[in-house]
Amino acid sequence: MLSIEQVSLSIKEQKILEQISFSLSSGSIVALVGHNGAGKSTLMKAIIGMTDIEEGRIVLDGVEQSENFLQFKSSISYIPEEAFLLSELTVEQHFQLYIESYQLEVSTAKQQVKEYIDRFEIKDKLDQYPESLSKGMRQKVQIICALLPQVKLLLVDEPFVGLDVHATEYLITELKQKAKAGTLVLLTTHQLDRLQGFADRYVMLQHGKVIDSGEMNDFSSLKRRFDQT
Repeated sequence: MLSIEQVSLSIKEQKILEQISFSLSSGSIVALVGHNGAGKSTLMKAIIGMTDIEEGRIVLDGVEQSENFLQFKSSISYIPEEAFLLSELTVEQHFQLYIESYQLEVSTAKQQVKEYIDRFEIKDKLDQYPESLSKGMRQKVQIICALLPQVKLLLVDEPFVGLDVHATEYLITELKQKAKAGTLVLLTTHQLDRLQGFADRYVMLQHGKVIDSGEMNDFSSLKRRFDQT
């Protein structure tokens, strides 16, 4: 479903990604792991189109990013490590923006919003602007926005940073439900223990290259491999 083919990328003449290749199937949760500077977030941004690649191809469900970017982008939702919210919009207006942008069925989407704001405990924040919210609250708003559409690919960059235990557990449950419904969830995290019983597969990066990949059923082996990088 997602095919990364020989993708390379440099920033300020420094090679960040080098000949990255892997393919992932729909309906799974895949962890992109590696230490700081391995290229995880950069690869996320390349997939979403925030950073241009120098060579290679990124294909999602038969649609190549460089050939039909609008169709490609409409099949993706993204939770960045740092919430990206618009200062002129309230929390509720952000939800409305996503409903309109993804052309969601309004009554169903509003019901989803009602459930999410209750479970993430932000019912009293709907009329507030991002600047008045804590980092954790901003992250919750960003997460809800990204969860609203049922997309083919959900990218999640360090999803547990700034979240309380309750919100973290609820997010894990929702990501599992997304995968069960057919979405490919590709996430990064430094919290490897969170992956046990959660992710199906992993792809390990080191210095901008894929050095390992496989099933998550042997978690202890992954941790040893991670510690050696």
